[in-house]
Amino acid sequence: MKPVFTLSLNLMAAALLALAGTAARAQATQGISKTEILLGSIQDLSGPIAGFGKQVRQGMLLRVEELNEQGGVNGRKIKLLIEDSAYDPKKAVLAAQKLVNQDKIFAMVAHIGTATNNAAMPVQFEKNVINFFPVTAAREMTDPPHRLKFAGGSSYYDQMRVAVPKLVKDKGIKKVCTLYQDDEFGLEVFRGAEAGLKAVNLDFTEKTTYKRGATDFSSQVARMKAAGCEMVVLGTIIRETIGTIAEGRKTGFNPVYLGSSATYTDLIHKLGKKAMDGLYATHTVQHPYLDEASPKIQFWAKKYQTKFGDDPTVFSVYGYSAIDTFIAAAQKAGANLTTDSFIKAMESMKFPPDMFGSAELSFSPTKRAGSDMTRMSQLQDERWKPVTDYVKPQ
Repeated sequence: MKPVFTLSLNLMAAALLALAGTAARAQATQGISKTEILLGSIQDLSGPIAGFGKQVRQGMLLRVEELNEQGGVNGRKIKLLIEDSAYDPKKAVLAAQKLVNQDKIFAMVAHIGTATNNAAMPVQFEKNVINFFPVTAAREMTDPPHRLKFAGGSSYYDQMRVAVPKLVKDKGIKKVCTLYQDDEFGLEVFRGAEAGLKAVNLDFTEKTTYKRGATDFSSQVARMKAAGCEMVVLGTIIRETIGTIAEGRKTGFNPVYLGSSATYTDLIHKLGKKAMDGLYATHTVQHPYLDEASPKIQFWAKKYQTKFGDDPTVFSVYGYSAIDTFIAAAQKAGANLTTDSFIKAMESMKFPPDMFGSAELSFSPTKRAGSDMTRMSQLQDERWKPVTDYVKPQ
């Protein structure tokens, strides 16, 4: 028979080993190994904003490839998994469940769409997965503040409450109307514009909406024309923007049109042509027109063109910059990369303006949007021309 104290020591050793194993499992961070950081993204690759989703995807892949060729982040290479939501919140939930629970990603990066992000975030947060730089400027991406939320630029709400009163004052407008998508995205644009109008003692003369995926805007345009609207705030994206303005031109309705950063895309003038001239849009970085670009952007664009056979766009920039910012914070977090160390790094850093003309970004436990600065551009001769510098909401 073994002595009692020997049995006790063996039991204690077993208990300590079990505790150590439990602690190791508790400390293990999903999506992080000695050699790899696993990231996920959900894009629209087959739905109404697939043009945007393709561009965001390509921008991300370019930055991931650059990093991995240079050896990765503290010895870890990034692997990026991308799922298609078709801009459908239900599909976004399924995609998030796969990426978070099956693939076990560390963070969700540059997920496109307001309604799709809102649907997916609860799936992520249950497993401590960060929602990083979503491609939507809705306030839900940052408010209420949450340790797992980080967003880059100013919200649709802030964009509109800066731009709307400026145009009203500059152009002496008295009657303002709106057409917006009947979901969280459109409502954010609407609410920001409403706040901007209150600042100049106005209210909407006419309010019209459309369902996500709609293609006919004749009835909405007829209502706004009948109301004598001098300015129309657009909570629209690609084809809705083009369809609305084209219908207005056809019927002789030519108010001032203002859209959010969701309308700030080269696809508007590529598809809508000269008829889109005059449209205003808010934005947080500039579209990279290559004949006007700096040598640094031209070099970047050549790499993009070689890899994808396309010219880069502002949505390519969103994807590229999201990964670039992630890399900087992961580098700062050090070799022991965890969710907590990454969050601590993000909250301690200032990200200077990049080559694409962004504003400086910074974060804190109560500030999850990197910047609230907004610029405004106008389509002139089928090209976006900045008409304001960066402005803070008052």
